[in-house]
Amino acid sequence: MKSSEKRIELCAFPDRMDKKGNIILTPIGLAKNTVKRPTLTGWKELVTEIVLDRKYAKGLHGVTDYSHVIIIYWMGAEKECHLKHHPQGRGDVPYGGIFACRCPQRPNRLAMSTVKLLSRTGNRIRVKGLDILDGTPVLDIKPYTPHYDRVNGATVPAWVNRLVF
Repeated sequence: MKSSEKRIELCAFPDRMDKKGNIILTPIGLAKNTVKRPTLTGWKELVTEIVLDRKYAKGLHGVTDYSHVIIIYWMGAEKECHLKHHPQGRGDVPYGGIFACRCPQRPNRLAMSTVKLLSRTGNRIRVKGLDILDGTPVLDIKPYTPHYDRVNGATVPAWVNRLVF
């Protein structure tokens, strides 16, 4: 086969939509770290191992060419759904809508975080700074690509700088 020929290795979708339009997601892996309960701080230095189902290991080929990845996961441990609240329960920040903050108490418990990629071994990657609990289901991994992900001149409300990370 010539190097210019296109090749594809297919897999089956683990997700589906039922007849009522409900989306059913199946994790592709799990997070492994030392954090058992939700917390506001301590995420910046935390190292987490993402263990993919072995059938997806080939999908990690080339990922170490990137410095950062985006992890999409399901926050199943979250017990409340908020439409409005004070982020992080702080009275010194505005009472606002859940879609105007990154808090986990969302209608769909989906989360995404951009983190530093440390290494890959087989069906496992190690990342730093992921705000995820041990055993959390991972739904997808995407490489951080500045053409898509960086926003020049982005603005945020001043109160965001008062939050704890």
